[in-house]
This record gives sequence, structure tokens and C-alpha cells, in this order.
Amino acid sequence: MTDKTDQDSLEQSIETIKLALVEGRIQTATALLSDLHPADQAEVFDELSEEQKAILLPTLDLPSAADLLEELEDEDVLTILEGLSAERLADVLDEMEPDAAADVLGDLPSQQASEVLAQMEDAAEVLPLLGYPDETAGGLMTTWYIAVRPQNTVSQAVDFLRTVSPDTRVPYYIYVLDRNKKLVGVVGFRDLVIADSNTRIEEIYKSEIIFVTADTDQEEAARVMSRYSLSALPVVDTQQRMVVVITHDDIVDVLEDEATEDIYRLANVSDSDLEPDSPIFAQIKGRLPWMYLNTITALFASWVVTHFESLIANVAILAAFQSIVAGLGGNSGSQNIALMVRALALGKSDTRTTLRALFRQITVGLLQGLAVGLVVGIGIGVWRDNFHLGLILGLAMVGNMLIAAIVGTLVPFGLKAIGQDPAIASTVLVTAVTDSFGFFLFLSLATLFLPYLD
Repeated sequence: MTDKTDQDSLEQSIETIKLALVEGRIQTATALLSDLHPADQAEVFDELSEEQKAILLPTLDLPSAADLLEELEDEDVLTILEGLSAERLADVLDEMEPDAAADVLGDLPSQQASEVLAQMEDAAEVLPLLGYPDETAGGLMTTWYIAVRPQNTVSQAVDFLRTVSPDTRVPYYIYVLDRNKKLVGVVGFRDLVIADSNTRIEEIYKSEIIFVTADTDQEEAARVMSRYSLSALPVVDTQQRMVVVITHDDIVDVLEDEATEDIYRLANVSDSDLEPDSPIFAQIKGRLPWMYLNTITALFASWVVTHFESLIANVAILAAFQSIVAGLGGNSGSQNIALMVRALALGKSDTRTTLRALFRQITVGLLQGLAVGLVVGIGIGVWRDNFHLGLILGLAMVGNMLIAAIVGTLVPFGLKAIGQDPAIASTVLVTAVTDSFGFFLFLSLATLFLPYLD
């Protein structure tokens, strides 16, 4: 089935469920929604009115309600939960993964969260997760994992698995803990299956363990899981005692969130939760401050140009070409920023490699400047029948692309060095420099060659 067919089918489901709700056929609407994949359920749910959501949610069975809430955005979840009793909400949260339940509880008012926790059967699995900030590994982790002792045999481990009947979402790793809960090894389910039943776990586990601590930044945790191709990442305390694990589905969400955040910040949008259909005031709040900053930098570039008013008045053609120098410098700087921000985000560069990265980008900037400046300079020289004008334009491009390479490399590294996100303000700062310097360099060269521009 093609993606278009899938989308058409989903849209048909939305209309059918809406019609059933309008006609009062609640059970039909519930059955239709329950038959969908949880991700599709969330999309359908988003299309319903608040009144329809309030009618439909209480009719879902607990597993379906839990799956649906895990797929919805946080703000949508909070709106939906307003109509649920503490008892019903506790039952739904018991069906959710501990980390997802902890996220929901963390967003609730403290009194309501306490009431819900008091009625949850699995509160003990969720409570340890509530004390960690959302942006850390602790904010992602779950208490759903399987552990055995090194002295256990394979047969005992398999019997234990049959007893606990792990959820399908539990990664296929068994963690090996000593009597002090210190993490000493890990065994894959495959290794367990092919080993002799009388073999002791300590004979087959892998002692080279990749792990993080609970206060590790979520982006770093995602980088570790991606680097080592892990479907789960153990989280330990300072004594390397097992606390919980981070699963691959949580990391996928982190990677998406971090990528969105970097893209938005490079585009000077401060709120990474914004969508095209977000409230108008929220969009203005996330975008307008950067527009003011852009305005200030643009005015500074204009101030530079005002120092050459008489020159432009005498040689009006200069006004037509000065924006080319600034524009290409800005584009070159944006290329550098994109490369540096990505490299820093993926851990492929750090402040120790600044000089190497700077030298390489200066070389690239020089070569690009020469390549573009030569073509544009010759083209303008032929077009305007003035090769001095072409020379000025070409030299200005080379100089501005060199500046773009330097600033576009150093600004992200500098922000990283002071503990800020490299994407913050990088574009606006680099554009301000390349615009101002581009105008200054082009018009200064034009002043030097003024006798040849008549």
C-alpha cells in the first residue's frame, strides 16, 4: 500500500469517526479508533473537537488510552486529562511506560499529581524518575529492564524470563548485576538462546559496557546510543550501580527534538515547539525578538554604507553591486555555521579542534572566493565594459568569504566554549559581520579605484 493510499485511508477514518460521533454512535467511533495504530490514533484524535475528545477518551480501554496518550504532544495530553478523574488517570498511567507516565505526572499541578500517584498501582516504578530534569538522561529513562546475577545459569535466566513475561517494548538485553546492584555485564537474548543451559551467566556476559549517568545531557545520551548502535542504554549512579535504562524509542524522540531545535535556532526561531498552526501570539513571541535583533544588525550595516554616500552618489552603479558581496558572504557564512553546528552536535568537533577546523574553513573560503570572484569579476567587467569594477567586486568577494569562513567557524565554537547552544544567534551574528564587512570592503576598494570607475 502506498503512502498516498495510507493517507487517504486515514482521512477516511477521520471522517467516519467524526460522523459516528455526530450521530451519537460512540461505540462505533471507539471501535474504529481502537483498530488504528497508536500513531494514527493520535493523528485522528488531533482532528477532533475538544468536545468529541472528551466524549471518546473515557470509552477507550486502558491499554488503548495509554498508547494514545504516549503518542500525543504534551500540551494536548494536559488538555485531554482535565476531564479525567484521578482514579481513571491513575489506571491509564499504570498502563503506560514508566518514563512516559513520569512525563505526564511532571506536567500536572503538584496536588493533582500527588492524588494520582496515591492511586497508582505502579507508583514505585515511576517515583524514581520524577526527580530528574527533562533534558537529562534521567528524564528519559525507564524502570522496565531485566537483570540477573552472574552466578545464575542460563536455564535459571530463561526460567526467570518466562516468569516475568517481559513487555515487547523491553529491549533484548539482560543486565548482569552483582549483589550490590553494580552493573558488571550485559547479555543479549541471542547469546542466552544459543548457550548451554548449565552455563553460568558470568561465562557468557560481556563486561565491556557502555553506560551513562542520570545527569548526562539527553543529547549526549542520544549520541552515545547512535555511536554504538544500542537499542538500550543503561543508566548508573556514581558507584556504577544500575538505576534504570534508556530505550531506543525515547532516543528517537530526542534526536527529532534536538534536530528541530537546531534548525529553528539557525533560522532564528527560539521556541522549538512552534508549528505552522501554533497560536499567533506564541509564534510572534518565538520569532519577533530575533527580528528586532536582525533589524539592529541591518541598521549597523546601513550605517557603514552611509560613510560612503558621496562615493555612491558619484558612481551610482556601486549601489547595484554591493548587495552581491554581502549576500554571497552571508551565504558562505551560513554554510560554515551549518557544518560547525552539526559537527559540534554530533561530537565530531570540539574546542580542541578549533584551529584545525578554522584553517580548513579558511582554505575553503579562499578557494570559493577565488572561484566565485573570478567568474563574477570577469562577467561584470564584460557586461559593464569596466574591468576595474569587476576587479573590485572579485576582490571584495574573496575578502568577505574569508571573513565568513573565520566568523562562521569561530562563533559556533565560541558559543560552545561558554556553555551555550552553538546554534543560538550564530546566523544573525555571522550575517551582521559579513554584511557590514562586505559593504565596507567593497566600497573601500571602490574609493581606492575611483579614478578608473568613470
